[in-house]
Amino acid sequence: MKSNFFKTALVLGLLSAIGPFAIDMYLPALPSIGQSLGASMSAVQASLMAFFISLGIGQIIYGPVSDMVGRKAPMYFGMTLFAVGSIGCALAPDIQTLVVLRFIQGLGASAGMVIPRAVVRDLHTGHDAARLMSLLMLVFSVSPILAPLAGSLLIETIGWRSVFWAVTVAAILGLILLATSLPETRPPEERLGSSVRSALSGYGVLLRDRHFLGLVFIGAFGISSFFAYLANSSFVMIDHYGLTPRQYSLAFAANAASFIGVSQLTGRLTGKFGLAPVVKVAVTAYAAIMLILLAVNLMGVDRLDVMLGLLFLGFGFLGLVIPTTAVLALDDHGPIAGTASALMGTLQFVTGAVIMAITGLFVDGTARPMLAGIACSSAVAFVLSWVTLGHIKATPRAAP
Repeated sequence: MKSNFFKTALVLGLLSAIGPFAIDMYLPALPSIGQSLGASMSAVQASLMAFFISLGIGQIIYGPVSDMVGRKAPMYFGMTLFAVGSIGCALAPDIQTLVVLRFIQGLGASAGMVIPRAVVRDLHTGHDAARLMSLLMLVFSVSPILAPLAGSLLIETIGWRSVFWAVTVAAILGLILLATSLPETRPPEERLGSSVRSALSGYGVLLRDRHFLGLVFIGAFGISSFFAYLANSSFVMIDHYGLTPRQYSLAFAANAASFIGVSQLTGRLTGKFGLAPVVKVAVTAYAAIMLILLAVNLMGVDRLDVMLGLLFLGFGFLGLVIPTTAVLALDDHGPIAGTASALMGTLQFVTGAVIMAITGLFVDGTARPMLAGIACSSAVAFVLSWVTLGHIKATPRAAP
């Protein structure tokens, strides 16, 4: 049973990581893509934003479809579409074409973002779901550690287009893994009540559920703070602080490692204190650190080591927030887990895209707009966590 638990986490994590792999490998390439295609920084960032928007739009479709036809068929379609979009990106002749193809690529990748969360809910709830979600994130989060470094190596040796050929191979491997290692977790008898009408009804129920929406937006603004970092960090660290693409990849990987490492404490901490108290404490610490980082920068301390140190500490606390809010949001919606996961993903990625766009309006070549976007997002997550979960007390586990 334990081996199946870890096998499921491994398979779901790898399938979930294919889309983020296409983001994280791509980050070190942003400056060189601009130079190669003669595009401005904002135009290159638009290709990243297009991917995020389509990730959000796609999830709202894949979730209900996976409730109606099962989890595997939509995953096959999504991975195939992602592979086709990746090949197109590798051959793109200009930035406008690249933006369109990144949108298509994101529509495919969104299947891997929404359906694995629904599979977790198919199999487990509560503490066990939190354990599985944190293990899934352990595998999933290998991407932000290894992908930027792999991307920088490919970019330096072959060129930025090789990044898209690499993610095409990843998509093909994902299809093989899906066919050989993941059983269907939504049996036909559970699909009988699922239809377009029930999906629309489900969205109506979810949109009227303030507790669900509160949890979703805690995660959304937590993720959005990281998206602000994703969209701007390569320009800040490479152009402003003078790092090479490889040095940037190592700095990015260190922050991702903090996120991953602390997220693995989720099962132990939530088992001892409960899911909601862990969220409240983690969001409070995260917001405090990010606001301190912004304040330090505003006071004129523009040092890379200070920024990286505080980001490392802060993103560790964020690693406790994302899996726990997802589990709490889905816990009460098992019969429509795919629909609930879809709405959660869509709202979170659309929120992230909006924060990225707003942050992009203030880009001035320094770290300040990025840090402001991170700090403001974390502050909103903090307020939402105490409004949504403030009445819930710690529930220590009984002594054996």
